[in-house]
Amino acid sequence: MAKRRPGRLGLGGAFALLLLLFGGALLIKPWFRGSGASGTIEVVIPAGATVDASAHRLDDKDVITSAGQFKLLVRLFGRPGAIKAGVYAFARGSSWGDYYRQMQRGAVIAVRLTVPEGFPAVLVAERLAKMAGLHGAVPDIREGSVLPDTYSFATGTSRAAAVKVMQAAMSKTLATLWAARSPSTAVKSAADAVTLASIVEKETAKPAERTLVAGVYSNRLRQGIKLDADPTVIYPVTKGRPLGRRIRRSELAADNGYNTYARAGLPAGPIANPGRDSIAAVLAPADTKALFFVADGSGGHVFADTLSQHQANVARWFALRRARGER
Repeated sequence: MAKRRPGRLGLGGAFALLLLLFGGALLIKPWFRGSGASGTIEVVIPAGATVDASAHRLDDKDVITSAGQFKLLVRLFGRPGAIKAGVYAFARGSSWGDYYRQMQRGAVIAVRLTVPEGFPAVLVAERLAKMAGLHGAVPDIREGSVLPDTYSFATGTSRAAAVKVMQAAMSKTLATLWAARSPSTAVKSAADAVTLASIVEKETAKPAERTLVAGVYSNRLRQGIKLDADPTVIYPVTKGRPLGRRIRRSELAADNGYNTYARAGLPAGPIANPGRDSIAAVLAPADTKALFFVADGSGGHVFADTLSQHQANVARWFALRRARGER
C-alpha cells in the first residue's frame, strides 16, 4: 500500500483550516462591521418579542440578510437583556451588533402628538387613532379631561397609555390653577371651571379676550342670566365637530342639558378640552360689568354692559354681514 506524503497532508490541512477561518470571519463580520449603505428602515418590534421573532422581522425588512445567522451571533456575542418594543429607525449599513444594542436600549423613534386648545374629545380620539407608531385601541375619552399641548411618546406606546398621560397633565394643571383661584371666580368647583373654560375657549380665538369673555359669563352666572352661548347649542348636534351651517331655531329651543339658551347655569359638562389659559381666565376673570358680547367682524368681539348697547352692537354686526354679502 502506498504511503501518503506528509507534506501533502500538511498542505491540505492548512488549506482546510484557512477556509474554516475565512468562513468564520465572514460569519461573524456583520456583527462588528457594517456595509456602509445609507438611509434608514423602520421596523416595528412588538411587545414581548423574542430574539427569534425580532430576527425574522429584521430579515423580512432587509435590515439583516439572515435571521439564523443573527440569532447565532446574538448567542455568541450579545449581552443578556430584554429587547424593548417600539418602532425603530435602523440605519442601513450599521453592524448587526448595533441593531441588537439599539433594541436592548429601546432607542425608538419618538411620536409627537399635538392637541390644539378647544379640541373636543371626538377629534382627539380621531387624531390618536391615525397616529403611526402608537398601538392598541383608543379608549373612551371623557370630554374636558385632556390638556391641550404637544406630547412626545415613544413609538410602541399604547393609545390608552397616551390618553392617561394627557389626562394626568390636565389633572395636574387644573389642581395648580384651582389652588391659586381668585375670589372673583364664579365657579364652585374645579369641574365647573373646566366646563366654563370650554365655552370661553370656543367663543374667542383671541387670547387677549379670554378673561373678558370669562368675566361676562361669570357676571351672568352670578345674576342667574342664561349664558346664551352658541357653542353649547352646537355641541349636542356634532359632539364638537364644526357645524358647517347656521344654527336652527329648533336647536336653539332644544332642552338637552347642554343648550344654555334653554336654561340658566352651566351645561351638563364640558363641550371641548380647554387650554390652560382659558381655565386660568375662568378662575381669575376680568373685573367688568359687561353682560353681552357680539362679533366685531375682525375676529374679535365688542362688549356691552346693557341690553340696549348690545342690541346696537348686534345691528352693526348684521349690517356688516349684509355689506359683505353674508346672510
